[in-house]
Amino acid sequence: MLDLVASKRSGPEEHMSIIEARSNAAARGDLDAVVREYAFPDVHIGAGEDESPYVPFKENVFIRHLAFDVTHNMYANILWVKKNGSLGRHRHRGRIFACTLEGSWRYLEYDWVARPGSYVLESPGAVHTLVSDDPNGMKTMFFLNGSLEFVDDNDNLVETLDVFWFIDHYVSYCREHGLEINKKLWV
Repeated sequence: MLDLVASKRSGPEEHMSIIEARSNAAARGDLDAVVREYAFPDVHIGAGEDESPYVPFKENVFIRHLAFDVTHNMYANILWVKKNGSLGRHRHRGRIFACTLEGSWRYLEYDWVARPGSYVLESPGAVHTLVSDDPNGMKTMFFLNGSLEFVDDNDNLVETLDVFWFIDHYVSYCREHGLEINKKLWV
């Protein structure tokens, strides 16, 4: 246990300032109560498509939505690009974190190839084109912040996707196919 007590001060307004910092079970118990009352619950999204299906995005490209954070315009998903698939030319307006789960993929504009276990950090602003030349395609988990802008070959804006677009993508698909909407995806 750690106790810090300020010394008694003298002067016209004599008083004792007491500062206590305690790391004991009682203090921890109070913090646990606050966490139980105010924190969001932990979430588990199982591996089955019954909890979150792969939703078609474009030819040979599917998205499995894992989390939507509307407060911060953040979203997480698994991108599945089947063989010879391409996501298209795009730029991010926030940082992106990715970990390749299966197969391989690359950006046409860069000289690296992401393989299982590869970690990719993307900074906002650059335009690039995601492709998978892998005969088995690829699956990669992405954590995205901010909007995603698709552009044409002249870098003209074609479409902007944000957390609300991704929510609509998921919800529309579930409704169209009679699937239950998984409320655990909203974090």
